[in-house]
Amino acid sequence: MKLNWKKIIIIVGFIALVILIGYLLYALFLKPAIPTQITNQNVNTGTGGLGGANTNANIPVAVNVNGTLPGINQNVDIGPPPDIEPTTPIASPTATGGLTQTTALTSDQAFQPTLAANGQNSIYYDKISGLFYQVTPNGVVTKLSDQVFYNVQNITWAPNKTKAVLEYPDGANIIYDFSTEKQITLPSHWKDFNFSPNSDQLVFKSMGLNTENRWLAITNSDGSQAKKLELLGNKDATVYPSWSPNNQIVAMYTEDDSFDRQKLYFVGLNDENFKATMIEGRGFESQWSTNGDRLLYSVYHSASGYRPVLWIVEAQGEKIGNNRRSLDLATWADKCTFSNNDTVYCAVPQSLPEGSGIFKNDFDTTACDIYKIDLTTGFRNKVAVPEGEHNIGDIMVSQNEKYLYFVSQNDGKLYKINLQ
Repeated sequence: MKLNWKKIIIIVGFIALVILIGYLLYALFLKPAIPTQITNQNVNTGTGGLGGANTNANIPVAVNVNGTLPGINQNVDIGPPPDIEPTTPIASPTATGGLTQTTALTSDQAFQPTLAANGQNSIYYDKISGLFYQVTPNGVVTKLSDQVFYNVQNITWAPNKTKAVLEYPDGANIIYDFSTEKQITLPSHWKDFNFSPNSDQLVFKSMGLNTENRWLAITNSDGSQAKKLELLGNKDATVYPSWSPNNQIVAMYTEDDSFDRQKLYFVGLNDENFKATMIEGRGFESQWSTNGDRLLYSVYHSASGYRPVLWIVEAQGEKIGNNRRSLDLATWADKCTFSNNDTVYCAVPQSLPEGSGIFKNDFDTTACDIYKIDLTTGFRNKVAVPEGEHNIGDIMVSQNEKYLYFVSQNDGKLYKINLQ
């Protein structure tokens, strides 16, 4: 019988194809996976020691969540992630333009301090004890005198720091000499004192009962040889006794020029006819430069939202009124101090609302930053943000410019920051 090879080949091919398809289905879907061999990391090297440290790194560990076996009910709600605490800025031990460490030098309030004669220490009045003290940059406190003075309301220090005029709420006034421990009583109708550069004389206002008996005057620092300079009349509020360090000027006064402008006049000892200068604003406060040739002052103006703004102007001889310019810092002149004739340090409030120049007592409550101003170039920069958010009042810089002292109006204590 003749075989039909064609049919046989087709049948064999069909069977082979079925076997191949079956194998592929088995290999892809039914064949069990062969486990991958894991090399034992803790191999005993034969020395009898344990495996090397950290050799089990990155081996997952099953966590028993809420008492269940590993791998069971792993989607348990464990609540929101913990809050991340904000990073607290670290205060620098010296002034470098940012947050700066402050050191309290007194445990009680330091009233109207000033730099001591050595240019490094500070001297101040303690209202609680009634004593005057001296404190070093390291915080060592000693009594300036054993004499007790109760209820002193205002202090005017002499440049040599050995004398001061002490004013009391009842109007009584005395000059006390700390070097000799002697005091001299002054008339109660005298006020607004300011010492001469050599500390031997005083300029003041003599306030008689009638306007025709009210004078700007000078006297020796022992209260003798009083001399009238200018009639005050009813202009007490606009006259400012302020003896210049160069001994040329003893007082200033202002007169209105327009709503936002005033003229500033200067008074000498010998009826000099000094030039006047214009000031752009009201609320005049001032400080002399160390040489007495410049005047730093603050005024408020409608253009500044009636906020105080610092200005500088030449204030000597024929140069009076020259180079008058704004320093573009919103603060009061009594928050500034000269470290030398060309350099000023100022406490500048971090924010001031509109009208703060008019209502200083209500709005002078803001934390202050410390700025340094170069009066030669006009360059100013923030040198420190005192730690503790202090509203800074009295401010002083040591003679070597290593320390800056200030009174915090928050607690009345005397503080120090390191400038170097």
